[in-house]
Amino acid sequence: MSTFKNPVGPQSSSVYWRRRLVVLLGVIAVVVIIVLIFVRPGASNGEPSKKQPASTNTPAAATSIPTSSASADGQPCKPGDVKVEAVTDKDVYAAGELPQLSVALTNTGSKACTIDAGTAQQLFTITSGAEVYWKSTDCQSDKVDAEVLLQPAKTISSKAPITWDRTRSDPSTCQGNREQVPAAGASYHLETTVSGIKSSATKQFILQ
Repeated sequence: MSTFKNPVGPQSSSVYWRRRLVVLLGVIAVVVIIVLIFVRPGASNGEPSKKQPASTNTPAAATSIPTSSASADGQPCKPGDVKVEAVTDKDVYAAGELPQLSVALTNTGSKACTIDAGTAQQLFTITSGAEVYWKSTDCQSDKVDAEVLLQPAKTISSKAPITWDRTRSDPSTCQGNREQVPAAGASYHLETTVSGIKSSATKQFILQ
């Protein structure tokens, strides 16, 4: 008869059975540990161990105002939710330096919205005192409409600034010589308008 079923030894068979049971339980514990190492709980359903970010269909927000035609999806911005700011690259320009004019738009609302910020909707006006010296629309060409998506609390600026040649503008002088504006410390102010929304303040600069 098999010694497995009928252990032979100086001690009672119950002692040998208990020992074999302990060994068997130890083997089972090792197997369970190995299984848990290679097969993690919760991963058997085919889900990745790391949660993947959910995909969205939110349109990409603009990073700058485009110079070519563009369109954007979304609700139009309310005028009160858009801050328009006149910008120059310097505060003081040495003799011969040409000011670079641009505009910055900020969405002050709580939701993303769209606005046409293309050159066809931009107006730059330079004044000194009560006199208007230059308007960007007097001799403007290649105008485009460009809708952009503004995210809340985000600001975008002109991708390509406008260079002012320090002359008086007038539609009748677009093809001829223009009169140079006073310099030698003269102070000027830039005002910008985008889609009918004016800059809240003018940007002052000086021509030497």
